[in-house]
Amino acid sequence: MAGPRGGRRGWMVIAVLLFGAILVAARLVPAVRWFFRQRADRVVGEVRRRGIELPAFKLTRRGALIHRLTHDPELLEAAEIYARENDISMAVAMARVERYGREIVPSFNAFLYFKVGIPLAAWISRSLYDIRVGSQRGLAVLDENALEDVSVVFVMNHRSNIDYVLLAHLMGHRTALSYAAGEWAYAWPLGRLVGGMGAFFVRRGSGDDLYRRVLERFVQMAVEGGLTQVFFPEGGLSRDGKQREPKVGLLDYMLRHFDPEAGDILFVPVGVNYDWVLEDHSLLQPGGPESGIRGRGGLFASAAGSMVRNLLLAWRGGSFRLGTAAVGFGVPVSAREYAASRRVVFRELEREARIEEVKVLARQLMQTINDSIPPAVVPLVARVLIEAPERTLPEDTLISRARSLAQGEELLDYEAALRTLAMRRLVLAERGAYRPAPGAETILGYYANSSYF
Repeated sequence: MAGPRGGRRGWMVIAVLLFGAILVAARLVPAVRWFFRQRADRVVGEVRRRGIELPAFKLTRRGALIHRLTHDPELLEAAEIYARENDISMAVAMARVERYGREIVPSFNAFLYFKVGIPLAAWISRSLYDIRVGSQRGLAVLDENALEDVSVVFVMNHRSNIDYVLLAHLMGHRTALSYAAGEWAYAWPLGRLVGGMGAFFVRRGSGDDLYRRVLERFVQMAVEGGLTQVFFPEGGLSRDGKQREPKVGLLDYMLRHFDPEAGDILFVPVGVNYDWVLEDHSLLQPGGPESGIRGRGGLFASAAGSMVRNLLLAWRGGSFRLGTAAVGFGVPVSAREYAASRRVVFRELEREARIEEVKVLARQLMQTINDSIPPAVVPLVARVLIEAPERTLPEDTLISRARSLAQGEELLDYEAALRTLAMRRLVLAERGAYRPAPGAETILGYYANSSYF
């Protein structure tokens, strides 16, 4: 007889296959598309009655947004310059603008977001982790009524691809989020689900000037339209558990035309920490998970392999959960107040001077994110083991030292952390004492690095 773990796996496979079948039907059968549009309209009314406001920009049909983007005066001028510099016709340049627009612009569907995506995000998040929410100071702004002419942008550290899912679950009763999703989100059927939930796709490190201009104008339109966005200033997953240096591209796009008289941008810092990151093995390999893109396994092979490996290990250990996922919401940063305090008018600065000012803001945002990261018990225990001058630590000593690093957090299960590390063969237990297992220093260091606040 299949146990509960086998049942969960079976339901997960069935859910993915069912979702893929629905997407195929929606593409091929007009009646199916009509059904989902009707359901989406009903859901919009329902969520508004629950107090969740959806801006007109988010509900605008994808085709209309693409048309608006491709007929934008700034992009028409950029296409002319691009055509001239690359010795191509204006028609070819505009065809590229349209292709980039179709690639970037999402197709938000309220039914898909609130009736499929959010329940799925809740199921995934709570199946994998015990969720602990720390500071909630940043959430208070969403409960106020004075958010007219304000665009809310959540800025978050990036530890796992589960970050997207976790935040969507926690904010599902407050707002609909739009993510800046990377290349991983193109995989079918995930790409259709991610796009339908309002995420827009971003090519990391693209050297195409025209693509960057199209992306920039879309981001600016989204900010002006009051879209609630989420982006990761680091631009990618942490490879060593530490925060990466911030990337300023998307942040600069948001601020290039920023007019404090017309509205405000409120940056809400979100810090996340995990006892067990699904992709940890792939993040620590040479080249990171991106090495799987051109490798034998193809796109996302290394990250997917790490996820499967960790899930199987957790199942064999007798529990589907991977410990705790801790989330904190820090003090928001107002772009209007920030600009006034530094006497900066972003839209009047030349590019080099503006980029330098944006970098200053990016570093401040990274600090606010760092301040909002709650402690997680496995990183604390890993840090004690890495830093201990002794080769082996008695359990009482190890827990006492970890507790001293926990910033007063009482709801931490140190015994469970030790069981997890032992089950993963990252520590060895010897007569009530623990020491790092041979070869485990790198992965223990990865977790230890996320305990420095």
